Amino acid sequence: MIKIQPYREENVVYHADTCAALINAADRKKIELNALGRYTYPGERLGDETIGLNSVGCWNANESQDWGLDWHRNEGIEFHFLESGSMPYAQEDKEMLLTPNHLTITRPWEVHKVGNPTIGMGKFYWLIIDLGVRRPHQEWVWPKWISLTEKDLLRLSIILRQNEKMAWKTDKKILECFKKIEQAIKTFDKGKKASKLRVLINYLLVLVLELLDTDDVVLNESLTDSSRSVSSFLKELDNDLSRDWTVKSMSDSAGVGVTRLTHHCKRLTNLTPMKYLFIRRLEMAKKILQEDNGLTISEIAYKCGFSSSQYFSTIFKKYEKCTPKEYQLEKKLVSL
Repeated sequence: MIKIQPYREENVVYHADTCAALINAADRKKIELNALGRYTYPGERLGDETIGLNSVGCWNANESQDWGLDWHRNEGIEFHFLESGSMPYAQEDKEMLLTPNHLTITRPWEVHKVGNPTIGMGKFYWLIIDLGVRRPHQEWVWPKWISLTEKDLLRLSIILRQNEKMAWKTDKKILECFKKIEQAIKTFDKGKKASKLRVLINYLLVLVLELLDTDDVVLNESLTDSSRSVSSFLKELDNDLSRDWTVKSMSDSAGVGVTRLTHHCKRLTNLTPMKYLFIRRLEMAKKILQEDNGLTISEIAYKCGFSSSQYFSTIFKKYEKCTPKEYQLEKKLVSL
């Protein structure tokens, strides 16, 4: 059992992906897997020589598959590369079929999945580097062993942060670099080849910079604005309404200060953060009441983050002019 070692940021804890589907597929011999990782990522354990490198590896699928990697985020920026075959891939609201020599780039805040719902046959590489950020506006901090010049690293960071094109067609140099990375993984031998792996990853970043730094690259500074981080947090809030939120914990999760959170929240929703949270909880409660899924009023109250069923009923009647039970019965009659 691999122990989860969470990344912490201002009282916010981010757990590493479990990669359970990938590990299970390898255990069942559905794929050939070669990987190095830390936390819950698969493969031989990475050591202190490569702090910041969370996962690197490849899988080779030579038969029809019955698994995929569903929607998830990573603890860092991820590069995917397809050497052969085809691979269904989706990022945010965009879907595409990857073909040989496609390189995808996924920032830490971008949800993505591999497979639709299953992966295709082919050889697929990945590399995840932790940059110490989880939101679009936060400044990137590359691992100390990344040896690009300050100017090149700054340029690479700007392009990757301000241009969110998800897939690029590459040349043979990137293919050959990934192949050499695979060989370094196979001969890693508990860190004895860490220097070689570091050199190859640095070279890959140089090649990525050459690929992306073209005259037609379009940069958009608004992609790194703190308002985007707050907007992203507000969209995710519906998935965690039962949490005992405070303005401070909300600002921590959004990666901004309380004043900045309040400013952006009011601009985006015309509401303060706590008022917006209350409205979302109330809307979710109304939705659950309409679904008639057998939950009691107390269960609905706690599911939506209200401290007690009594408080929930009182506040519901104040805003909806009826009790939760009356609201539920009224919706039933309307649907008949």
